Amino acid sequence: MKIAIVHEWLESYAGSERVVEQLLELFPDADLFAVCDFLPEGERHFLKGKRPTTSFIQHLPRAQRWFRYYLGLMPLAVEQFDLSGYDLVISSSHAVAKGVLTGPATLHVSYVHSPMRYAWDLQHQYLRQAGLDRGLKGAMTRWLLGKMRAWDHASAARPDVILANSAWIAERIRKTWRRESQVVHPPVDVAGFPFRPLKDGPYVIASRMVPYKRVDLVVEAFRGLPDRQLVVIGDGPEMPRVRAAAANAPNIALRGRAPQAELVAALQSARAFVFAAEEDFGIGMVEAQACGTPLIAYGRGGAADIVQDGTTGVLFPRQDAASLRDAVTRFESHSIAPEACRANAERFSRDAFRTRMLQAVRAACEARGMRAP
Repeated sequence: MKIAIVHEWLESYAGSERVVEQLLELFPDADLFAVCDFLPEGERHFLKGKRPTTSFIQHLPRAQRWFRYYLGLMPLAVEQFDLSGYDLVISSSHAVAKGVLTGPATLHVSYVHSPMRYAWDLQHQYLRQAGLDRGLKGAMTRWLLGKMRAWDHASAARPDVILANSAWIAERIRKTWRRESQVVHPPVDVAGFPFRPLKDGPYVIASRMVPYKRVDLVVEAFRGLPDRQLVVIGDGPEMPRVRAAAANAPNIALRGRAPQAELVAALQSARAFVFAAEEDFGIGMVEAQACGTPLIAYGRGGAADIVQDGTTGVLFPRQDAASLRDAVTRFESHSIAPEACRANAERFSRDAFRTRMLQAVRAACEARGMRAP
């Protein structure tokens, strides 16, 4: 069986690239395609020595730094990949990869991290954050996103099978594309976050400092809980706002960006890991659970897949400080076993992902009367 793996772009070793890594573990002889490849040499280990076939965007002016500005050309770019000789195509898609063209003899299974959020339900939020909600640039951006929505909806008919990374994304797929999907949770390096039963540290939040992560909300909530200690790990454009929110609050410590060993140690000892974002999945929550650490999380998005409310953590229903403070109080009335948290994390391990992914691919092949890999 000749197999191709199609990914959007390769720039860093992040969440979607970890899916590609595991796909290459499952299908080591597969050929790799990407719109562009600007991975630093020090982060290429997960490609197992493969050099992807790239599109014309790879060679456009200043593409290495500004390739996202070529978003409007990316549908054309992925449609130029010649996949006619392949029996199976697996796309890893959060923007355009699921739009590759395949013939009737080729089975296309698309693993979807999310439909293009900035073109659909989160368009207004993205435009505000980018300062593009008014003026000529704003009007041009809205026009482009309208074109992308039309293409995104039309190209969603191309995969034979769609896999979603969470129930939240499955619902977004149903809403935007009118397609059904099967949930296969993404792989998490559970082994890299060792279990520790003793929880003698403060509450912890570890996150990139960007608006939708709502780190400011967590800080605001703990300002109203002066007898509870909170450690904030991470950095980013929202750091000045978070620092202002934490001013004159002696129970809140801002650590900034932390080395991996320091992050793991903080998660291992944390009384609970706090998460206030509406996330597609939320790998950081699983990493905390792997350490045996309970979760206090906003109950929308991937958190609803991860948190077993009352058993491995507590969910709060509204994205505001009062709701989070109430969740902290409820959490402290529960007795949550670190062993239950670790067992919960194992559901999302790399091995579990590979097993579920292979099952889904084999089922799709059998449904088509194809020999399964």
